[in-house]
Amino acid sequence: MTESPIILVVDDEPLIRQALDTLLRSVGYRVRVFATALDLYEDECLPQASCLILDIRLPFTSGLDFQQKLTDRGVVVPIIFVTAHGDIPMTVRAMKAGAADFLSKPFRDQDILDSVASAVEKHQAFLGSSRTEADLKSRYTQLSPREQQIMAMATAGLMNKQIAGELGLSEITVKIHRGKVSRKMNAKTFADLVKMAELLGLSHR
Repeated sequence: MTESPIILVVDDEPLIRQALDTLLRSVGYRVRVFATALDLYEDECLPQASCLILDIRLPFTSGLDFQQKLTDRGVVVPIIFVTAHGDIPMTVRAMKAGAADFLSKPFRDQDILDSVASAVEKHQAFLGSSRTEADLKSRYTQLSPREQQIMAMATAGLMNKQIAGELGLSEITVKIHRGKVSRKMNAKTFADLVKMAELLGLSHR
């Protein structure tokens, strides 16, 4: 029998952690809760998680900074940000970095359940797809040398402006190349592309 997905919750408010733990378990998920992102970072359950519910404002490190730490480490997990202090620039930054959703507190139970279900479904579809190492290498070889270069730089965390500066290209040209990379690699999200780069062993120095 297939085990239910693991949902991770990081929030410094005990009542929020307890409420989400109870809610998510009530619909069959396995749940782990943490008060800080640092508590989660070394936990063995992190690589097996299907979704991470992450507060933006946390002790020691912010949710956005933790999102970047996970990317740097090569951990790909759908992140749903929750916050009582959301603003448009913060939301844009989170979504550009691959967040699955962004919810403002207080949120309805059904809203978080719908968001988690969507994130889990996409993550499982990614893991269950036919992206074997051989398949990925075949797709990767279809990229032009410039596209391969840009894929490595983008998945290493460089912004379009930084890539353009290093390669002597315009930002528009970089965006066009990134679009071609996503299509050729069949990456539906940036998180998918990061995972592919990890499996291919790509790096940018």
